[in-house]
Amino acid sequence: MQTETGVATKLSNTGLPYAAEDPFFMDVKMKKKSSLTFAVVGTGMVGTAIGFLLQKSGHNVAAVADLSAAHLKRAASYIRAPGFHHPAQAAKLADCILITTPDGRIAAACAQIVSGSDVKGKKVFHMSGAGGLDLLAPAARAGALTASIHPLQSFSSIDGAVSSIPGSYFGVTAAAGAKRLAADIVRDLQGIPIPVSAAQKPLYHAAACIASNYLVSLLSVVEAVYRSIGFSEKDARRAYLPLVYGSLKNIENQGCPNALTGPIARGDSETIQKHIDAMARHLPDFASMYAHLGAIAVKLAREKGTLSAAQAKEILGMLKGAKHEHAD
Repeated sequence: MQTETGVATKLSNTGLPYAAEDPFFMDVKMKKKSSLTFAVVGTGMVGTAIGFLLQKSGHNVAAVADLSAAHLKRAASYIRAPGFHHPAQAAKLADCILITTPDGRIAAACAQIVSGSDVKGKKVFHMSGAGGLDLLAPAARAGALTASIHPLQSFSSIDGAVSSIPGSYFGVTAAAGAKRLAADIVRDLQGIPIPVSAAQKPLYHAAACIASNYLVSLLSVVEAVYRSIGFSEKDARRAYLPLVYGSLKNIENQGCPNALTGPIARGDSETIQKHIDAMARHLPDFASMYAHLGAIAVKLAREKGTLSAAQAKEILGMLKGAKHEHAD
């Protein structure tokens, strides 16, 4: 099996994927591992959930840190550990430091940790999806092992994160000497580690944003279209969500090309033209988006084998006209 990151994978005897030639993924047996001592720097939703799950898995969370007193108070109900405002104070109490701050604060938090504590021989990880190990360069120069573990999951609450992190994939970017530990920590969180190089991280994270954030954006457009013809927001959601769930199930079972249905998959150009005309007349702000997504659907339909080359050419011409009409 080939992953989107370009790393060849196969299934282990536990059913979890791992890189075929990389020892990073070779040890997937559920054996008892030594307990580690962690400091969690950043007690937002993800950091608090991760700290809770680490304690649940048998690790020791010795300290947490956050600039916000409210965040520290909230975290105390999930993580049994003293809280500090300065990250170096928490880092002094642990061998493994997880920086779970927002991406824009990771480098500053790392610099504070290094300037206020000795990290030689320690492990310093961050959880950014797009950021590389350069964010942890001060720790690496000070003798720490560095890595990034990023859960491919969306979170709207701490409890939601606690329930959804187990079973999720984690993109892992690790310096030499930290790969095995990073993968083991992910497994202790009941996650599935997959290697992502520093160069691949922006695309890896862009794909995650499209799958999660842009799906939300797309469905907000669906709601807007239904509301334009008189549906209430609640009725619109009740109407389209079963369709979305069914499509996701089809993708899970068959993959994207075979899950494609609708007028483009059928080559129904007459219906597509009706869509284009209606969007241009009533919702012109969404016309270009409809055309761009339609062009992608044409490629999928060709891959599925339900659309001839002539049909594809005709439909692409119609969609291209819709893009240009909106641009004018």
